[in-house]
Amino acid sequence: MAYQSFEEYSIEVTDSLKDNYKKIITELGENPDREGVLKTPERAAKAMQFLTQGYELDAEKILKKAMFKEDYDEMVVVKNIELYSLCEHHMLPFFGKAHIAYIPNGHIVGLSKLPRVVDVFARRLQVQERLTHDILECLNKTLQPQGVAVVIEAQHMCMMMRGVQKQNSTTTTSGFRGQFEKIETRNEFLKLISSDLS
Repeated sequence: MAYQSFEEYSIEVTDSLKDNYKKIITELGENPDREGVLKTPERAAKAMQFLTQGYELDAEKILKKAMFKEDYDEMVVVKNIELYSLCEHHMLPFFGKAHIAYIPNGHIVGLSKLPRVVDVFARRLQVQERLTHDILECLNKTLQPQGVAVVIEAQHMCMMMRGVQKQNSTTTTSGFRGQFEKIETRNEFLKLISSDLS
């Protein structure tokens, strides 16, 4: 079943998922019956199901619920959208900000739906490149705007905690469709997301 909102989605932890976490704890050399970790398998299972609930959500339906006819045809930008996801290679977190813009083509969408779309795709096992693409294509297909742009800046714990252990590196990915493929429109968007208007 594909849910249309995070509020509709309820977390029901399966016994098999809890059992698997208990096995992992045991394999790591910890006593799963020790007081401090006794409830860890259930907590970890709930956390993992929460962090991957995007598989049960339909981003297109979320957008379509809040589309409105409107003649506005200038750039709409929502920047600094916090995102948290799990790297599919190591199942470690990556986190950062998404910046989204679109140029309406007869319809606008409720502004809160753009962060919700980010969450739908972020709450899955991901790589940042595909996350950027998924958000971009969903918005482009559903809204059918004159153009859409997505930029994501994120830090990856798989690079910070293990492997090369570089704590200050940031990865930036981007995607552009329609009017944003024109350099002047793209530059206007990039200028807006890098400026402090307050």
